[in-house]
Amino acid sequence: MKKKYLIPLLAAGLISLLFFNCKDNANSGGQANRPPASFPVAVLQPKTITGFESYPTHIEGIVSSAVRAKVSGYVKNVLVDEGQPVRKGQTLFKLETQALSQDADAAKARVNVAQVEVDKIKPLVDQNIISAVQLETAKANLAQAKANYNSIIANIDYATVKSPVDGYVGTINFRQGALIGPNDPTPLTMVSDISQVYAFFSMNEISYLDFLQKTPGKTLDEKIKNFPKVQLILANGETYSEEGTIQTASAQLNNETGTVNFRAVFDNPNQLLTNGNSGTIRIPTTYKDAVVIPQAATFEEQNKILVYKLKPDNTVSAAVIKVKADIDNLYVVASGLKNSDTIVANGVGKLRSEMPITPQQTAYDSIVKPIKTLFRN
Repeated sequence: MKKKYLIPLLAAGLISLLFFNCKDNANSGGQANRPPASFPVAVLQPKTITGFESYPTHIEGIVSSAVRAKVSGYVKNVLVDEGQPVRKGQTLFKLETQALSQDADAAKARVNVAQVEVDKIKPLVDQNIISAVQLETAKANLAQAKANYNSIIANIDYATVKSPVDGYVGTINFRQGALIGPNDPTPLTMVSDISQVYAFFSMNEISYLDFLQKTPGKTLDEKIKNFPKVQLILANGETYSEEGTIQTASAQLNNETGTVNFRAVFDNPNQLLTNGNSGTIRIPTTYKDAVVIPQAATFEEQNKILVYKLKPDNTVSAAVIKVKADIDNLYVVASGLKNSDTIVANGVGKLRSEMPITPQQTAYDSIVKPIKTLFRN
């Protein structure tokens, strides 16, 4: 009986062993035939791209004139308001002139007395009754009296304070009843011409050397004329509608700050800008037909930036690149890649050199779209 049951059991075990061996062989065969992992790849093409260097700036009107009194006195009338447009010569303030008017009346009386004296002496001199010296003395007294009178009249005129330029009235620092004088450190107000504005900014030594070396022209004046138009980013992060022109550069490095001062000018047709505004100057640099790759296609190793290039056998090799510029989410490549190279566009963290992949061809334009970021100071 034991032999009767032993043979079927041995047969069942053998069948099970054969089944599991076949299954393992099938599984191992499937893994061996599985294709390499897929990765997006793209062929590099020439691309023109513009980057910007940014510099803090402060804004002033092209003309900014302090309005001061030429004589001392109390403010009688303020005839304008802050922000009001005014013309050159327009009256802005009037000072109290009662005391000056009284002085003028007295001076006028002295002029009349001196004139009478001259008129009385002249015929006597003509008749040789008195010396001509007396007539000259009388004439001198008359001239002095007239000068005193004219000086007082001028002071009365100075009590009417007028705008020195066309522009817009700034903060009014003194109101009716305030005592003011020509030696006050604070002006009555400022009148600014803001039809155009100046934007003042500074470059450090490295940026200034780059400007000198990269901008066409033999002299500094020629380089400034060839400098591209600049943008102004306002304090709220918006780009100002008008482009600006670089006008001047100090051409001397400030020993204390290590910077060179620049001035740009912007048209200001809507008076959006005024004295005291702040912002950021953006100076463009255009790279023509450059090698441009997404930063997502790169990785760092030992302070070097690398990419994976696709080889003809569909394996990848790491290549070290040097970066010329960082613009949005893109790199402008100085060396290490050339146009027509094929690179892995994404997922490089999963790769290693000589690893086979299944390349998925991706349109180059789709991987080099810059990511726009909101600009904030």
